[in-house]
Amino acid sequence: MRAELVALTAGVLFAAGLVVSGMAQPSKVIGFLDVSGAWDPSLAFVMAGAIGVHALAYRWIRRRAKPLFAAELAVPASQGIDARLLAGAALFGIGWGLGGFCPGPALVSLMSGAPKAVVFVAAMLAGMYVHRFVPAPRSR
Repeated sequence: MRAELVALTAGVLFAAGLVVSGMAQPSKVIGFLDVSGAWDPSLAFVMAGAIGVHALAYRWIRRRAKPLFAAELAVPASQGIDARLLAGAALFGIGWGLGGFCPGPALVSLMSGAPKAVVFVAAMLAGMYVHRFVPAPRSR
């Protein structure tokens, strides 16, 4: 029960941060991505702050013998850059640029009932479903 309460608290804090920072507003995100037009650099500060907090937290977490609420720390085994990673990053970027959402802000915006958020989340869920049928790469 304690782990679920921590997860809920973290989720609420994350959602509040997205709303306060403007990341849940597609127009703000698209303004940030429009570097050749009416560029809005404010989200760069949000990202820099998030990267700084993550870097410090990650260093602290990696020094611990085990996580507070799990048996082990889940760290990806693969460190390489491959075609699947590049394709996924490209799809993510295209979706972010066209829709003005990435998954977290889209879920937060879904609670407003905005049609754009509903369509984005539906497309995101469809993509997650289709991914199940993409063959995994063979190990060498």
